[in-house]
Amino acid sequence: MQKLWLRLAGVVLGCTLGLTQARAELPDYYQVVLLTENYPPFNMSVDDKNFARDDAIDGIATDIVREMFKRAGIKYSLSLRFPWDRIYRLTQETPNYGLFSVAYTEARKDQFKWVGPFGRSSWTLQALPGSKLDVKTLKDAARYRIGTYRNDVISKTLTAQGIPVIDALRDQENVDKLVKGQIDIWATADPVGRYLAKQQGVTGLQTLLRFNEVDQYLALNKDTPDEVVIRLRAALEQMRKEGVIDSITNNYL
Repeated sequence: MQKLWLRLAGVVLGCTLGLTQARAELPDYYQVVLLTENYPPFNMSVDDKNFARDDAIDGIATDIVREMFKRAGIKYSLSLRFPWDRIYRLTQETPNYGLFSVAYTEARKDQFKWVGPFGRSSWTLQALPGSKLDVKTLKDAARYRIGTYRNDVISKTLTAQGIPVIDALRDQENVDKLVKGQIDIWATADPVGRYLAKQQGVTGLQTLLRFNEVDQYLALNKDTPDEVVIRLRAALEQMRKEGVIDSITNNYL
């Protein structure tokens, strides 16, 4: 009987230790500082300004991230700022900072701890409706004036391949440039580009080429505690199984 009791006690202790390891405590003061930018329909300010906080920010990724942190029991603050390269660098350099939506690429994989994916976008080359441009490859596109968003992953990728680009401070500026004939092609993500163009009354853009697909993630500073990453990933997986991610996405698209 005594041996049986000891075995049962060992099982209970083992389960208790397992639960403790699965849900380690974080200090009461702990919170993640979340940063994002205007990248509709994934994340955007309600009034289309370049600075916003908390409830003045919405979008597919924003709603998913909020629910994810709620389920994980982790406190956070949320700000939308500008420009992208500044908040990207700030997240890289500052412990307990997080940034979304960030395209996960091989070049970036060692720069952050990642939670996702919660969305997917395509890299595309867009032209005005009825365009006669002959573009079957990126090499073909290099013959034309290509507008991109400064320091965005698409801009950097094209530049790295020796393809000249014309950077804009904000991606939506490229819609106006395209209409005015200041650029021939707009290199942008889909559905982001379609959403931005529609906001400015431009529809029916012609997709000349799709040249990559990337998943959207929450990128956390590498010094973020592993417990935070574990909780957030578990919460996201639960949301995925319950259909919450699809439901949120369908609200915007």
